[in-house]
Amino acid sequence: MIGDGILCNACFSRRALLQGAALLPFAAPALAAKPDTKGLIEPHMRITGAGADGPRVALTFDACDGHTDRRVLDMLLAENIPATIFASGKWLRGNAAVFKELLAHPELFEIGDHGAHHFAPIDRPETIWGVRAAGSGQGVTTEVSEGARLLEAAGAPRPGWFRGATALYTDKAMQIITDLGYRIAGFSINADQGASLRAEGTARRYHGASDGDVLISHINQPNRAAGAGVVRGVLALKARGVRFVKLSDPTLTIAPIG
Repeated sequence: MIGDGILCNACFSRRALLQGAALLPFAAPALAAKPDTKGLIEPHMRITGAGADGPRVALTFDACDGHTDRRVLDMLLAENIPATIFASGKWLRGNAAVFKELLAHPELFEIGDHGAHHFAPIDRPETIWGVRAAGSGQGVTTEVSEGARLLEAAGAPRPGWFRGATALYTDKAMQIITDLGYRIAGFSINADQGASLRAEGTARRYHGASDGDVLISHINQPNRAAGAGVVRGVLALKARGVRFVKLSDPTLTIAPIG
């Protein structure tokens, strides 16, 4: 995900929601968004219902390409904090050893599909914030399906969640993804603004999280200040007694914002 600061809040097509719900053995991840000026959709979601064990927050991290931010990963391991990590094929190729490390801790890490080439799931030719779009319906299908195949070939279970590069979609692309059997991962707090924020700004967004929030950050930018803010923010939430959950926790209910 890059440049993901657009906040959109109206529902996408009813058909996509109903088909997504039919695929799930438990509560469906309803999504909410509204088009930006290019007609693209940014899905938002949060956890609903009172948590029996206190406030719950879902941490999600995109691994787009490049390297691994050990500040973030080592903190999650040391503190036994679960998270859902969306890995692209580009990142996987350069981080095979780290990926094995993630797989060695299934109690902590759920692996989501972030696409084979880190192409945006947009079914028309264009570039968003420097990220190439899949370009067609078949391109979206290939980006999603091949991304999942690469993860499985590297030893991961078949992913149930997909988040595309830029976290922006067309309505048609969202329908393709749900028809393929994947849930589209939105969020309620854009915690590091595509890893572009300073540490203070990132930590402040984490500090603002409350029960039910789904946060998105990055785990592939070790040379950016945002990672230090992620560490500070997560540890502050833990000190407040927040319980961290993975997106596929079968006890969760996901609902739209807006």
